[in-house]
Amino acid sequence: MKYSDSELKLKKEKQDSIIEKYLKNGAWKYWQYSQEYQREIDKGIAQDSTIAYLWQQKATPLIKQGKYEIGLDYIDKAVKYDREQWQDYRAFTKCIFAKTYREAIIDFQDCKRRFGNSFVMDHSYDFYIGLSHLQLNEFEKAEKVFKKDFDRVIADKGTDWLHHLDLFYFGISKYELKKYEEAIEMFNMALEIYPDFSDVQAYKAICLSKLGRKEEAIALDKQAELNAKIGNTINEDNVIYERYPYQMRWEK
Repeated sequence: MKYSDSELKLKKEKQDSIIEKYLKNGAWKYWQYSQEYQREIDKGIAQDSTIAYLWQQKATPLIKQGKYEIGLDYIDKAVKYDREQWQDYRAFTKCIFAKTYREAIIDFQDCKRRFGNSFVMDHSYDFYIGLSHLQLNEFEKAEKVFKKDFDRVIADKGTDWLHHLDLFYFGISKYELKKYEEAIEMFNMALEIYPDFSDVQAYKAICLSKLGRKEEAIALDKQAELNAKIGNTINEDNVIYERYPYQMRWEK
């Protein structure tokens, strides 16, 4: 069904008023993990179930609580009503939260076909595809994807635009393929950006040990543990909810 410009404008105004009433002046006045928060959003959905943003806002606190199955049901609704806005968010959720990596790859690849290799939560779709391959032990595929993304950033923006987390996982793919010297090269680039990144230091220490550089490895591993204790680890916003792949677990 096609709408005229005036009909579309009226529809948007009505939806904006529902968001204002039941989300901004409703749900957001409550703790996001409360039943009151959910009930306010449900009132808005009862008024218009096609507002994708309400479904996404309903899903987010559930995802943060580890209630992935029901949360993703609601994100599916958001994608149904606004695919361009929310499909990459769903793919991100599958990768970082639900850890359904094969599904994440499919979703991100579909996003690329539809919208190009864009970004979600500060990283490219290819970053998450590479990360998903790592988590499926598909190390050669991961390395290939990370290299493509690495080359793209350098060609489009230059080395100043490289992200320490992208470099970390590119290095991890090489570490898993036993390319220890190449892994160290990536880790060193990450440390130029984030010098106290404990996880990078720890994996670099492992690579040094594999290359027979034991004393360097021991010293760096000790430094990594000290940096980890003061919080110099992966600093993504969502790390407070989920441990990221290959994030070190230090024994007490």
